[in-house]
Amino acid sequence: MTQTLAASPAPPAQDERVGRRSAVSRLLARPELGALVGAIVIYVVFFIVAPPFRDATSLSTVLYSSSVYGIPAIAVAVLMIGGEFDLSAGVAVTSSALVASMFSYQFTANMWVGVVVSLVVALGIGFVNGYLVVRTGIPSFLVTLGTFFMLRGLNLALTKQVTGNVATNDVSNIDGFGSAHNVFSSQFTVGSATIKITLLWWLLFIVLATWLLLRTKIGNWIFAVGGSAPSSRAVGVPVKRVKIGMFMGVSFLGWFIGMHTLFAFNTVQSGLGVGNEFIYIVAAVVGGCLLTGGYGSAIGAAIGAFIYGMAELGIVYAGWNPDWKYFFLGVLLLGAILLNTYIRRRAEASR
Repeated sequence: MTQTLAASPAPPAQDERVGRRSAVSRLLARPELGALVGAIVIYVVFFIVAPPFRDATSLSTVLYSSSVYGIPAIAVAVLMIGGEFDLSAGVAVTSSALVASMFSYQFTANMWVGVVVSLVVALGIGFVNGYLVVRTGIPSFLVTLGTFFMLRGLNLALTKQVTGNVATNDVSNIDGFGSAHNVFSSQFTVGSATIKITLLWWLLFIVLATWLLLRTKIGNWIFAVGGSAPSSRAVGVPVKRVKIGMFMGVSFLGWFIGMHTLFAFNTVQSGLGVGNEFIYIVAAVVGGCLLTGGYGSAIGAAIGAFIYGMAELGIVYAGWNPDWKYFFLGVLLLGAILLNTYIRRRAEASR
């Protein structure tokens, strides 16, 4: 006896839109969206109320200021995505410049020797910060706060001990200064605007950091570690190496700005850099980085630095009382946090 099997009905065709996020959801999920909206609003405000702000020369000045803050802010953003902080980033910039200047001057060495020695010292500071965090389990906020005070004291004490002053000696006559100046502090003219080379370096670092975060395995590790270090460790992510590497990344870009400072002004004041670490963090947070880690972007941090650069100089161009600058910075930070939180909730609701 032959048994006939009835053909089972074909499963209903699934709408191809199911499981695929809408363009609006993808846009709202971008961490830099809030910063971009804020940048547009602030630019329009200063464009209207501050006539000098409209000049090309003023815009180039804003971009220069933004790049000086924005380069370290990129590394700080990556570190925050990985769930950590570095409160020593501001004074570490000055430490790098001081080491390069005093080493080359005191040992009559080529300027590039001081630059390399400074890089080694800077990376060593980053390594120590990262190593202490991963080995002791002490929050990076406390570890780097200690480093902040140590570096601040060393910057002043060693500079006075070596030079007899609170600033380093002029290094513009040392061999190698010219070529180092070309790399770190040169400029060129486009129309009526003077463009500093830090702007080009800033764009390059933005591209590299974005590629690292979105197109490499290390980037996946950074997001994973920031989301949950124990879970990342359980699936084989080298959490300790990732965190140490992120701290060294902050030190590297801080060193870069330290070299720019040295070769732009030929000498360095030992008290510089105090407070800049908060500007880097503000730029990262305004750009969409979460204080809890696991979320953010290098592009967002760059936009955050641009917002700060516009605010810092726009207040001057508008003729406002500069004493209000830090009040505005606080409003900017709080507003960015609220806006980014709102956008993320809308993105989650629209999925």
